[in-house]
Amino acid sequence: MVKKIKNTILHIPVTVILIIIALVILLPILWMFLSAFKPQGKIISYPPTFLPLDYTLDNFIRLAKRVKIFYFIKNSVIYALMTTVPSVFLCSLAGYAFARYNFKGRNVLFILVLATLMIPFQVIMIPLFLIVSNLGMYDKYLGLVLPKIAVAISIFMMRSAFAGLPKELEEAGRIDGVTEIGLYWKIMLPQVKPTFVTMIVLGINGAWNDLMWPLLITGDMKMRTLSNGLAMFIGQDTQEYGPAFAGAFIAILPMLMLYLFGQRYFVEGTVTSGLKG
Repeated sequence: MVKKIKNTILHIPVTVILIIIALVILLPILWMFLSAFKPQGKIISYPPTFLPLDYTLDNFIRLAKRVKIFYFIKNSVIYALMTTVPSVFLCSLAGYAFARYNFKGRNVLFILVLATLMIPFQVIMIPLFLIVSNLGMYDKYLGLVLPKIAVAISIFMMRSAFAGLPKELEEAGRIDGVTEIGLYWKIMLPQVKPTFVTMIVLGINGAWNDLMWPLLITGDMKMRTLSNGLAMFIGQDTQEYGPAFAGAFIAILPMLMLYLFGQRYFVEGTVTSGLKG
């Protein structure tokens, strides 16, 4: 009992520090969320008020009138899903092959895949733009999605997750007459569900918040994603803080809900994929 009390006392400073850090991180987000429902004058009033005294939806209405917000949301959803869904399957297949099959040049190919992580996107974006444009995919969803399907970090995560599984699983499957595709889909993939969900969360979040590539490969305003549209809107008139906060609220809320939904899998998948392999 005494030891338990001592451990509790020792944990108090750590708990206090973590609470302070959490408040420092969360307060700006809460401020942004609440400011989206404040009248324009109350946002910049002094002394500032944390909680809105008069809730209003005028900021969202003004935002919808100023920019094509519904087009931006639709394009972001399409971009995120069309990028993530093929990517998680392609990268999981590549990770499975690197982890479970012995073939000539496997290690060299895997090192080359990891080496791409060292190349900044700014180095390849112009050649990539020229390739996509010459293929006739400028201002099209295919041009947005295709270069983003293969992701080195996702291949690395899936390879690490698959490498930690016992060989008895696939041996038992082969003895039962399961095909190689069935072995991957029915036996091995369910064992790495946390890492798979982590890839989905990271993929959707990365595509949703991607600013550079959609801005480079789209010219029509109806093809802009949410991050592009809001960046252009805020740049045109930075004094309209209300609509800017409303746009940030719309942009952040879906990703926050996605993370809360997959938090358990996300933490577990990140830990296991980093320790195994």
